[in-house]
Amino acid sequence: MALKIVSSMCTACSACEAECPNVAIREKGGTYIIDPKKCTECEGHFDAPQCIAVCPVPGCIKKA
Repeated sequence: MALKIVSSMCTACSACEAECPNVAIREKGGTYIIDPKKCTECEGHFDAPQCIAVCPVPGCIKKA
């Protein structure tokens, strides 16, 4: 299962991009997106998704 960034809530702070161990997050059109083909919700790397942990906007990143 992959995660998704709600573009209308994204502040483009870029905190999530550097935390992704799969390089699944990138900037597009002024906000950030998650490539569902690369996103593993950090399984095998961390106990919880790191993008959610560092995102300053509650609810901005959720399961797709």
